[in-house]
Amino acid sequence: MTYTANWNYPTNVKVGQGRISELAELCSKMGMQAPLLITDPGLAALPMVTKVLSDVQDTGLKCRLFSKIKANPTGENVEAGVDDYKQNGHDGVIAFGGGSALDAAKAVALMVGQDRPIWDFEDVGDNWTRVNVEAMSPVVAVPTTAGTGSEVGRASVITDQAQHIKKIIFHPNMLPAQVILDPDLTVGLPKGVTAATGMDALSHNLEALCSPFYHPMAEGIAVEGIRLVQEYLPRAVTDGTDIEARTQMLVCSSMGATAFQKGLGAMHALAHPLGALYDAHHGMLNAILMPYVLKANKKAIEERINRLTRYMGLAETGFDSFLNWVLAIREELAIPHSLATIGIDDAKSETVGKMAVEDPSAGGNPISFSEEQYKDIFVAAVHGTL
Repeated sequence: MTYTANWNYPTNVKVGQGRISELAELCSKMGMQAPLLITDPGLAALPMVTKVLSDVQDTGLKCRLFSKIKANPTGENVEAGVDDYKQNGHDGVIAFGGGSALDAAKAVALMVGQDRPIWDFEDVGDNWTRVNVEAMSPVVAVPTTAGTGSEVGRASVITDQAQHIKKIIFHPNMLPAQVILDPDLTVGLPKGVTAATGMDALSHNLEALCSPFYHPMAEGIAVEGIRLVQEYLPRAVTDGTDIEARTQMLVCSSMGATAFQKGLGAMHALAHPLGALYDAHHGMLNAILMPYVLKANKKAIEERINRLTRYMGLAETGFDSFLNWVLAIREELAIPHSLATIGIDDAKSETVGKMAVEDPSAGGNPISFSEEQYKDIFVAAVHGTL
């Protein structure tokens, strides 16, 4: 089955195969005459990006490419993008790629009109009120992976290299005004990337569900997002050309980022410092950490997880049944069981525990873990001790 739809929640979203053909028109409608297409170096080298760039240029738009972005984008990456934007007279941003490219592009669009350093807009207190909103650049977001959901997010995760910390840069207007979810753009993703990004989408929906804050709308979105992962992620990994599965995973990714307005939790509180310290793939970190965090949160989330297992139609209900499903889908998708498998040891466990407690995502965890408890979860995940 194929799907085509136009949604206006949480922003304007065009869903369906071939919708990338509407990119230039959307840019023009937003007043862009010279958009800067921001993506990562890996995508920039692919024919897909060359074609998109050419198609936009063929309509008369003066579109250029910027791709100097790390897998975990840094403040320096954002500064370079802002310099490129200004030097070449751009008037809008096309955020194109996976979570890293989308986050970097949204941050560039924010920073082109600011006279403060990016860290002054970290998601702390009312820092967001410092933003010169009128000077922000318009953004069209086009995800090419189904994981972060950054295309419908109001923030970017940027690494402060001086402090080796990932920081969340936030403003409500960082939410892209237009989004294209075209499954054709995800068909070429390798199995491993499809699996890791899909598990990232699962982590967003799952942590949103388990967050203790009151937001029934987000909770409903999260529950269906988890079911979509259950049904479609194995299909997308098995057959990358399965357009229905690819579409549903793109939608599921957007759902996760919409749902986690309710909050994230310990998976992300640990994944953020680990990404900053080890430059590891964010989705893979969440995928590996997932069962260890679930187990640590068990007493606070059993009732919600029990309801979830009924909705998912698992053979048995309850927390243990869900945990076993998580372990089974990870094994099916070839996700490692331990952090040691991806080259992370426990030498920095004290630092990780301290950074996790201070991470903004920790505030959404159903249990307020101490530094020592975060350290214990991390060490267990390093050694694969569940």
